[in-house]
Amino acid sequence: MSTPTPRRVGLIGWGAIGRVVGGALAAGEIPGAELVCVVDNRPLGDSAPVPQYTVEQALDHCDLIVEAAGQGVVRECGETILASGTDLLVASTGALTDDELAKRLLHTGPGRVYFTGGAVGGLDLLQAVRAMGPLDEVRLTTTKLPSTLEQPWMDEQLLTRMRSATGPVEVMAGTARDVPVKFPKSTNVAASVALAVGAPDAVRVSVVADPTARHTSHVIEASGAHGTYRFEVRHLPDAANPATSQVVPYAVLRSLAALAGRTGQIL
Repeated sequence: MSTPTPRRVGLIGWGAIGRVVGGALAAGEIPGAELVCVVDNRPLGDSAPVPQYTVEQALDHCDLIVEAAGQGVVRECGETILASGTDLLVASTGALTDDELAKRLLHTGPGRVYFTGGAVGGLDLLQAVRAMGPLDEVRLTTTKLPSTLEQPWMDEQLLTRMRSATGPVEVMAGTARDVPVKFPKSTNVAASVALAVGAPDAVRVSVVADPTARHTSHVIEASGAHGTYRFEVRHLPDAANPATSQVVPYAVLRSLAALAGRTGQIL
């Protein structure tokens, strides 16, 4: 049996997620995947283990691009990447709450778009349940440290309430379409749940600030004609970027391993 050609991977973003992903790829920890280049809007010098390219240069050398730089990159570059014939793995799923963008990405080719579940589990099961019929109710409660949830649009009253809280404070309630727009760096989970159930407006989301929260937590509760489901995850925040969880880059690496053809993966 011939050995498959390794996936030539370009990584957009050399932050808390990108450094872990890039380091693992450069160390050969993902068989069948080779890190070719890094794209970042800052000069990286010798801090990256491979050359730093522009997006356009990366498309000449890669067959898979991994986005680890935020929703803006998905909006700005997603269609260009796919139209070039290069596959795209999206970590910042919050961008897909824009219906028009989601449709364009799903219908642009010949490159294929994939999404990683990031900091939450159970999405594969929710997708399977969805195939039997729509869910009646889906709720997500995300709890994080107040400092990781502060946003420019917040008024002084809300900021004061968050900063002086001694216990949990709900800072926003809405749908999986509304919330990722308001918290672009810390609520991609809401968009991932929406992708799994196929209806962002049907997913009710509560964002909670808790100064006592040692862990970031996500609780998904769903019910429908075929059953009820509850998933709860509690992660330590990433030390370099507390707005995200430590596990996120490893979720990206798992997705990469699947795309590279590693056997034994749970799909």
